[in-house]
Amino acid sequence: MNKEVLLRMEKITKAFPGVKALDEVDLEVYKGEVLALVGENGAGKTTLMEILNPHPAPTGFYKQDSGKIYFEGKEIKLRSPLEAQKLGISFIHQHFNLTPNLSVCDNILLGRQPKKGGILGIVDRDKMERTASVYLDKLGTRFSVHALTGELGVAQKQMVEIAKALSVDAKLLIMDEPTAPLTDNEVDKLFTIINKLKKEGITFIFVTHKLNEVFKMCDRIVVLRDGKNAGSLDTKDATEEKITQMMVGRDLKMFPERETNIGKKIFEVKNLTKKGLIENVSFELKKGEILGLYGLMGAGRTETMRAIFGVDKLDKGEIYIEEEKVSIKSPADAINRGLGFVPEDRQSQGLVPLMSIKENITLPVLERIARGKVIKKKEERKIVDKYMDELKISPGDPISPVKGLSGGNQQKVVIAKWLASSPKILILDEPTRGIDVGSKAEIHFRISLLALHGLGIIIISSELPEIIKMSDRILVMAGGRITGEFLRKDATEEKIIGCAVMEN
Repeated sequence: MNKEVLLRMEKITKAFPGVKALDEVDLEVYKGEVLALVGENGAGKTTLMEILNPHPAPTGFYKQDSGKIYFEGKEIKLRSPLEAQKLGISFIHQHFNLTPNLSVCDNILLGRQPKKGGILGIVDRDKMERTASVYLDKLGTRFSVHALTGELGVAQKQMVEIAKALSVDAKLLIMDEPTAPLTDNEVDKLFTIINKLKKEGITFIFVTHKLNEVFKMCDRIVVLRDGKNAGSLDTKDATEEKITQMMVGRDLKMFPERETNIGKKIFEVKNLTKKGLIENVSFELKKGEILGLYGLMGAGRTETMRAIFGVDKLDKGEIYIEEEKVSIKSPADAINRGLGFVPEDRQSQGLVPLMSIKENITLPVLERIARGKVIKKKEERKIVDKYMDELKISPGDPISPVKGLSGGNQQKVVIAKWLASSPKILILDEPTRGIDVGSKAEIHFRISLLALHGLGIIIISSELPEIIKMSDRILVMAGGRITGEFLRKDATEEKIIGCAVMEN
């Protein structure tokens, strides 16, 4: 690998009211490498990268309080994303910066459309389309430059973002959690493209929580912890344990040694069917058992749980709780019957972002803690304090807005919300997606403890290690049907994947 330094950030400091987000952080990036930037939520990764993509903020443009930045050997002072772009620094956010009602072509060349007859002339559409096609072809894409961007899939939108970066001659491409919304197949395609562009001399900073992808994709790893440098190492010399220890500052057991206390059957479904989505799904759950549910995209896992919880209507099927046949027509029915559901998208389905931690936690139990229209503050405080303490939700101020929390702490709030409703059965859909390793380990520990105390738990996860290590029993779905069942002692990744790809 070429050891020529492309980017150097020296002693970068950035403070916000009440918190020092970055404390004299150094970062060096070599030309033509893929560098992983890792750390827990709140470690300072995104803040450091945003300094390379300065945008308007209430206090002025987002920039460092102190420290220097050098790019291609020259000190630079960035005042806007456009300045960064002109130097060859492009930023692809996890939530894409695209205009959905414009075409692919318009998005790629937005603000830089070629014109006939000089700067005041009309837009040269033919040249635009040819230019956009060149960059899309470079990425091996198969969709049209005329396609409406809002109608593209997530992976296709990501290709538009990359094409847009290439069209301004990007030398450094920063990707923030680029694989979070992608399927395994789409991730593999993205990695192929990154490798191809790397060989052409483009440098990448890869901000991610997924350590398995770091080992697969990155040349070198830089770790931040609490806004400071925690170390760096070549990927070939790294182990997951070593990186995790650097991230959290202590040895961390990702999957706890589990005691089990499995009791009698508490929940059962028979022949659940929703046309085109799920077909004759039957299973049971015992008290104190953790039941894992695995499947590839479109297997019907989430659809099954949404139907059980009353979000979507079933065409047929029966649900039993503690041997009693029940009718669940709505989430309110499900809650009243003792079910809780932590959805996969905490932002849009699990939380009310503009509300406080306290208000989110007590949402399912408002009737219980209110006298008429007046909330009993003592009762409310008791519930909130209990779950904030048990789940170690930070910051510890219950009136803090939930939208300002890290992903890991937001997920803990969603879990706290459903625990406050005192469920008998708790469904968790992708409970650790997009959160840091410290929060992930804490949530795994809490799930194990809840099962030990008698809660029946169903976990949907796309992470095979999580499914195998956390579950007492594993169901596999494909094409809307259950295609396999394994006890933990018998489960292997090969067996599970074999069932997940079974054809109808």
